[in-house]
Amino acid sequence: MPRAFYLVLGVQFLSTLADNAFLIVAIARVMELSGPGWLIPLLKISFTLFYVLLAPFVGPLADAFPKGRVMLLANMLKVAAMLLLLAGISPVLAIALAGLGSAIYAPAKYGLITELLPPSDLVRANGFFESATVCAVIFGTVLGGLLVSPWMPRLELPWGADLAAATALVAGMLVLLAMNTVAILLSLAVVDSGARYARHSIHPMAMVQRFWQENRLLWRDTQGGISMSITTLLWGVGATLQLLVLRWAHEALGLPLAEAAYLQGVTAVGVVVGAALVSRWVRLDQAERLLPIGVLMGLMVPLLLCIESTAAASILLLLVGALAGFFVVPMNALLQHRGCTLLTAGRSIAVQGFNENGGMLLMLGVYAGAIALGVSLTFLVLGFAVLVTGGMLLIWLKKMRPVRAALSVNAK
Repeated sequence: MPRAFYLVLGVQFLSTLADNAFLIVAIARVMELSGPGWLIPLLKISFTLFYVLLAPFVGPLADAFPKGRVMLLANMLKVAAMLLLLAGISPVLAIALAGLGSAIYAPAKYGLITELLPPSDLVRANGFFESATVCAVIFGTVLGGLLVSPWMPRLELPWGADLAAATALVAGMLVLLAMNTVAILLSLAVVDSGARYARHSIHPMAMVQRFWQENRLLWRDTQGGISMSITTLLWGVGATLQLLVLRWAHEALGLPLAEAAYLQGVTAVGVVVGAALVSRWVRLDQAERLLPIGVLMGLMVPLLLCIESTAAASILLLLVGALAGFFVVPMNALLQHRGCTLLTAGRSIAVQGFNENGGMLLMLGVYAGAIALGVSLTFLVLGFAVLVTGGMLLIWLKKMRPVRAALSVNAK
């Protein structure tokens, strides 16, 4: 792997670390303000919203400028978000600004990988990238738990008791501010890959129409459509299960937010293990053979309802995470390869982000509505298990349809 790849990997690790800790801190701030329960999924919705709204524009932006400079802009927005949270703004609005930075950042970082590496290295690179990302999720979740725990010192800032001084989370916010500042400094060193693309109209309607055409092109591609279906489903369910596990750990095991965040990190450890194994054992052309693993993941989710100890929960979440990492990494690599082949690096990642984050918004919206309606935890867990299992079965059957048709023709 070239040296530039490892620098992008480092920026990605630090940025993701801060993002995941930010979510835990924002949740703690909502709880500190005695906000209603549905505000917690709204935090995740706010972070994700710009991924969908700006999808037609962030891909061309990533392709129009050196991607390191786009990453720099994105990290500057995250610093601004943390400063606003320190100033006492609503955590929903602060995390939305951080989400704007992440939406701009995504096509730049993934697009740069496809520019720096040949297709033969994409599964291996995605294994590195997903492992680093999930390690950042683990440590970010654990860090978030630490930042909202009593271990952090109580600090006050000089601009008045009605703002940040009214919270016990100032020290944690300052740590996140420092981390995002370091990410800015690292972004300055990201090299220009030298890739250049044809310029197109920057009129908003033209960009939306072009994005819609690119979206249809990737969905209609056989491999692209299947991998997009899988990643969209799993991103939507995974984002919701992240919050569902926090609630389950609190209600079923009686864990406070800080300890529930540590338990949530166990799933991410499993993803790292799965991603490491798949990067060693599976080639890009073998990705579609892993579809049964998705069905198995869905069947394992209801086992949460049978668990009564933290140790048993850790084992189950570790196994589910390992299956997810083993399954999602090659699917993501396949989607990136097809997207880069059919479109450009930045535009294909923007299409991918639009669909995956659209799935997240839909599922988080359903989850927030269910909380507002008082739906039980048991029903929610079973519902998401049915969704994953049924969705993966439908995708598997769709994949097998051309094979069955070919066998029928040969039989005749």
